[in-house]
Amino acid sequence: MGKIISKKEFKEALRPKLKKEGKTIALCHGVFDLVHPGHLIHLQQAKAMTDILVVSITAAEYVRKGPGRPYFNDDMRLNFLSALECIDYVMLSECYTVNDIVESVEPDLYIKGQEYAAEDDDITGNITPERELVERHGGKIAYTAGDVFSSTKLINTVLSALPEDVMKYMEQFVKNYSMYDIRKYTKKAEKFRVLVVGDVIIDKYTYCNMQGLMSKDMGYSTRLGYSEEYLGGAAAVARHLSSFTENVTLMSIVGSEDSVRLKFMDEITDKMRLKLTYSGKFPTIVKHRYLTRNAKREEYRKIFSVSNIPDPMGYETEVKETFYKDLEDKLKESDVVFLCDFGHGLVDEKARGLIQEKAKYLVLNCQTNSSNYGLNIITKYNRADAFTLDQKELKLAYPAYLIDEQAALKKLANHLGGNGWLTRGSEGAYGIAGDCIYKCPAFTLNVKDTIGAGDAFYSVAGLYQAAGAPAELGTFMGNIAGALGANIVGNKESVEKVNVLKYAGTLLNI
Repeated sequence: MGKIISKKEFKEALRPKLKKEGKTIALCHGVFDLVHPGHLIHLQQAKAMTDILVVSITAAEYVRKGPGRPYFNDDMRLNFLSALECIDYVMLSECYTVNDIVESVEPDLYIKGQEYAAEDDDITGNITPERELVERHGGKIAYTAGDVFSSTKLINTVLSALPEDVMKYMEQFVKNYSMYDIRKYTKKAEKFRVLVVGDVIIDKYTYCNMQGLMSKDMGYSTRLGYSEEYLGGAAAVARHLSSFTENVTLMSIVGSEDSVRLKFMDEITDKMRLKLTYSGKFPTIVKHRYLTRNAKREEYRKIFSVSNIPDPMGYETEVKETFYKDLEDKLKESDVVFLCDFGHGLVDEKARGLIQEKAKYLVLNCQTNSSNYGLNIITKYNRADAFTLDQKELKLAYPAYLIDEQAALKKLANHLGGNGWLTRGSEGAYGIAGDCIYKCPAFTLNVKDTIGAGDAFYSVAGLYQAAGAPAELGTFMGNIAGALGANIVGNKESVEKVNVLKYAGTLLNI
């Protein structure tokens, strides 16, 4: 039996033997992406506390330090650690937490660095439950006292894991902001009563294998794979926000399909409150996209899409009246309103007027898509405390062949009377506050699917803006969410607070 051992092998064969021999077992856990002197000191001190030292690493798919991390794959990290004399066994944790390893090892000591001793400062929120789990298995937590180094900092700087424009941006950003600032506004946002109003969209993705063009026509020929459905539109925004605050209400009009009700119950009723009005005439909006995967990397390309949006779209009078009444009631009790206007008939003139008049703090996103192109322009609003839009939407609002994006963004901010952001794809984003425009580069150019990136940016940037964060910090946090969202297929998953904070920590560590 070598040093690299499975959880099952340790639990069933090795642990009983070691316990019978009266050996003490200690566990150290981490990513160990780049082992440095700080790690060696930590591991040597840990070995001095025990008979048997087990070290586990987080599997790559569960590492939450942002796109492109870990820098080294699982095998490389396992093999490097196994070569260290002070380590007796090395294991792979296939979980976001260390729970699977603790259950298998049942360590007498769970050893962390001194920087983890203040449990309230842990941005993951994992240290306390990890300690409690270790204690339930008869162990206790202990700390080493070595100097603190950072793998992330070494990878960012020495290995140049961050693009040059991101490094230059972060060198200036860290002079003004720290994780303390981010935690402060995160804590403030946790207390908000958030109302999300907008069209709920079912994003149906059908995965195909591209074969080429039809032999007798100009269309694509594909081989059908499988389909998945995700909650998109305003529901996706509400899911992002529900990771940051427990008091989120999603308000919309949907169809009366039993399948949709079940999907809500299965996927989001435990995360937020629902205030839905049901239409017996119009279905829940479904946007069905057919796509194919890049053969060499996890990147997807849309072939074509089909939607079930009626033309014209207009809900029944009694349904709309119920919606207006419920809307007025919810606006009174909400601290922040996220208005997601996808231009599919929900947010009409009356709803728009109610929200602009009564929302205590309004975060606006007015989207252009193929079904409303040129008809759903953000300038139809006259008030927003914060807003987001993309380059195409800005050009439709202020049409010009050679558009000056910064000048147009300032004009829109003056029109709405608030701060906002222009998302610019691979060029990052502009943020505006008063007459000041902040430029932030894209934090990743490796993407799986950009469909949900804008909604993630809008959700997180808007929430931090509502919490009083400076525009530059809101832009930074929104860009992190956008980068994470671009590495999620469609709206299959939400952008989680812990992932946003961990990625922020990665970027700040230069």
